Amino acid sequence: MPKSETPILYIVIPCYNEEEVLPVTAPLFRQKLLDLRAAGKVAETSRVLFVNDGSRDRTWEIISGLAASQPEYEGVCLSRNRGHQNALLAGLMDCRTRCDITISIDCDGQDDINAMDAMVDAYLSGCDVVYGVRSSRETDTAFKRGTAQAFYRLMERMGVETVYNHADYRLMSSRALVALAEFREVNLFLRGMVPLVGFKSTSVYYERHERMAGESHYPLSKMVGLAVDGITSLSIKPIRLVTFFGLAASLVGLIGIIWALATWAMGHTVSGWASMVMVICFFGGVQMLSLGVIGEYVGKTYLETKRRPRYIISERTEEEPERTEEG
Repeated sequence: MPKSETPILYIVIPCYNEEEVLPVTAPLFRQKLLDLRAAGKVAETSRVLFVNDGSRDRTWEIISGLAASQPEYEGVCLSRNRGHQNALLAGLMDCRTRCDITISIDCDGQDDINAMDAMVDAYLSGCDVVYGVRSSRETDTAFKRGTAQAFYRLMERMGVETVYNHADYRLMSSRALVALAEFREVNLFLRGMVPLVGFKSTSVYYERHERMAGESHYPLSKMVGLAVDGITSLSIKPIRLVTFFGLAASLVGLIGIIWALATWAMGHTVSGWASMVMVICFFGGVQMLSLGVIGEYVGKTYLETKRRPRYIISERTEEEPERTEEG
């Protein structure tokens, strides 16, 4: 059902060591907010909310200065670095009782902020979740494009529901945020969790630009770690694959035993050092790989049972809201 009231929008932006790009992109986010207000699409009390993820540079100092200079800016500071996903969740959970919709976006200016107009229109038309999806990857290097495609393909094969070419640029209604708050796991992969929330959703397509300043904080190693977290947090398919692989290896081993016994019975046994070494190395590798996969799940379970907070907010640029939710 279409929404008739003018919604309160919070643009949530996680920041980690962004002192170079923040002075460039912050005015752009504020201007987009003002444009949406002028068009009558969002309320006057809409805000830009920066989340400082334990930065080691002047990021929090810049955020505090922005909040002091313009009423449209707000900021919260985490007590330590908790990673992009936790910082983003902290911002979403912090403002969900003060807004009708949120739009999460990275600080680097690569995502097209003009896509926010279409996102808000989709919300006003009845959608609770609107995904910002890249229309192409022509600006990426061949290596980055290939690894990104492999990432989404791997997630799909492992049974994790994601939106292809969507990162964390999305609109979520307050209703969707309340539902997201019910997901209490410590190991976060929001790209896979948000589709599980359900509600009516759609996608908005846009062209991604080059980073406006500074360096990327998401190298290949973090992409690999994100993929591992996403798979092990939302799918047990790797465990099943290990089981099937172990079954196949057992069948091969059984065939080898029958062959060895038959050869011995016919008196054709010949000592084979190379074949023995290959068999030992193969099964030893299978066992270590299997233990590694199982260990990853055991470790995740261990962290979940501790129920440690996913984030702790240490400072705010505004007064603490009346009702807060633990991370």
